[in-house]
Amino acid sequence: MEVVVTGIGLSTALGNRNQTWNRLLMGQSGIRVAQPFSELGARPLALIGNQPADLNTLLETTVEAALEDAQLTLPLPDCAVVIGSSRSHQGQWETWAKSMGKSPCLTQLPPWLDTLPHMPAVSVARSLQSTQPVLAPMAACATGLWAIARGYELIRSGYCQRAIVGAIETPITPLTLIGFQRMGALASTGAYPFDRQRQGLVLGEGSALFVLETLNLAEHRSVVPYGQILGFGLTADGYHVSAPDIGGQSAIIAVHHCLARSGLERDAIHYIHAHGTGTLLNDENEAQLIHHLFSNSVAISSTKGATGHTIGASGALGTAFCLLALRHQICPPSVGLTHSEFPLNFIKVGTKLSRPLDQVLCFSFGFGGQNAVLALGRSP
Repeated sequence: MEVVVTGIGLSTALGNRNQTWNRLLMGQSGIRVAQPFSELGARPLALIGNQPADLNTLLETTVEAALEDAQLTLPLPDCAVVIGSSRSHQGQWETWAKSMGKSPCLTQLPPWLDTLPHMPAVSVARSLQSTQPVLAPMAACATGLWAIARGYELIRSGYCQRAIVGAIETPITPLTLIGFQRMGALASTGAYPFDRQRQGLVLGEGSALFVLETLNLAEHRSVVPYGQILGFGLTADGYHVSAPDIGGQSAIIAVHHCLARSGLERDAIHYIHAHGTGTLLNDENEAQLIHHLFSNSVAISSTKGATGHTIGASGALGTAFCLLALRHQICPPSVGLTHSEFPLNFIKVGTKLSRPLDQVLCFSFGFGGQNAVLALGRSP
């Protein structure tokens, strides 16, 4: 059964779907030096607005955009929901904790039930009036690809013919900033994936949601898909809480699984959207993995120099860029990359493709050794 993507809802520091894509192709970045928390110093961040985004508002906006793009209207009781978030409502809990510190005798208990980690998926299911499966995967920075893979599986298994899938993240909170800072993972001036002068990651806000449907259903509705989900690979290193396993054997297995399930050979891949966080260790390991498995002719880029690292939503954003690349036959550039440290075919602004773009991969690698690879192809 062929599963296609008929709608994309996207929100990043660069704007909505069309704004983000157009600005990305021009090499623009949504990263700017800011600090919404007075107790912390200013640093580069990829904020959607001037203040940290409200997760519920961002979720509602992205769902509406995805459904409108897919030419669907509510209710959708036949639509499954698979939406993940690595941090979910963490920002709200930090605000409550700060308030409790000032006034430990709160007269009213906050509405904490609505802020549990799975609630983004549940709230979307309520708005759709869905009677289908509702899932809320969490797999660190691989969450977005996990969510897409689970939705793809639900359709392929016959549970449903339609699903809304993806991930959302509003990770710019004091705890997250301090945590990454103490790890030495934050950049001081900007995000420069795969660059010789890369400094670390830049936190960003964002969400990307997709309407998945069977090809038959999309054809019945006369909707032109962005592309087709071909397969996925998911593994874990079982090695360290935050550092990747040197050599990347589990990540290599995830790529092999993805290609096998997709019925693809390695030389059939024309573009890879890399995880490319801009940290020393991640970029080196990922570059070695790509160099080991693929020819140097495959096009590579990381878009985190433009959107920042949206943690659990990063793979979903990458998937959106892969689908837009397939539709428009142009790869997004590696914003922030000036002098590459690695002998790979990185896409720069204005790079023209020498062949049609038919099959692409999207990579995500998360804390705890989570490895996720998704294969996508042009519409049948």
